Amino acid sequence: MTRRVMLTSSLLVAVAVMLVPFYWLVVGSTHRTAEVFGDPPPLLPGAHLLDNLATLESTVGFGRVVLNSTLIATLYTLLAGLVCTMAGYGFAKYDFRGREPLFGLLMLGLVVPGQVTLVPLFKMMLALEWLNTYQAIVLPNLALPFGIFLMRQSMSALPDELLSAGRVDGCGELRLFWRVVLPPMRPALAALGIYLFLYQWNDFVWPLIALRTRDAYTIPLAIASLQGANDTDYGAILAGTAVAAIPMAILFLLLQRHFVSGLLAGAVKE
Repeated sequence: MTRRVMLTSSLLVAVAVMLVPFYWLVVGSTHRTAEVFGDPPPLLPGAHLLDNLATLESTVGFGRVVLNSTLIATLYTLLAGLVCTMAGYGFAKYDFRGREPLFGLLMLGLVVPGQVTLVPLFKMMLALEWLNTYQAIVLPNLALPFGIFLMRQSMSALPDELLSAGRVDGCGELRLFWRVVLPPMRPALAALGIYLFLYQWNDFVWPLIALRTRDAYTIPLAIASLQGANDTDYGAILAGTAVAAIPMAILFLLLQRHFVSGLLAGAVKE
């Protein structure tokens, strides 16, 4: 009983430590800047949420910004999910010459900082005349190494006999992939989808380089643009940050069970 009480108390403290910053974010988004930095700081919601949202809309066109982020993140999640899933399936279930060295080379992408590729990637987008377009944000990182690794590890647990039975029944390779391989992979696909959406939704550095006009801004860029040299509206920044956190919270709550089981499936070894 004592161990159970101590464990429960420790978990409650950990949850409180995690949730307090989010609670203060929501509270701060309903106050003006002067109130946010008041002494003592506000602990209850205020009455200026709509004012802060109106400031966001008038300064950065926040409605258009949210639409940009939603379109970019959704399109990226779908395309990158398809690429990572098919690549993971190829590495897991096809035996071809150079498979292991090629997979090892791909895994080097997990340890190479993304900043290393910014200059060559910018020059490539400039040559293609893709700067300030959606494709400049969506296409470069479709083959995400972690996504391929996750799907490869998950698909390695599929019995080879299941695939052989499908081929004996006359399934082509594409039909085998869609009808036999993907249905058992739903937990891993949910985990991959959450990771990819979060990766693109919060991306800041590359959109900052590739996007030139405010009409094309994503949420992180729009919020960063509110920080001025002499005057910063922290109430509006907190309101924008709170709005940006809503889609991810909803997505995680809907798919949290699949997310956890998908990550555990990714730990399965051959």
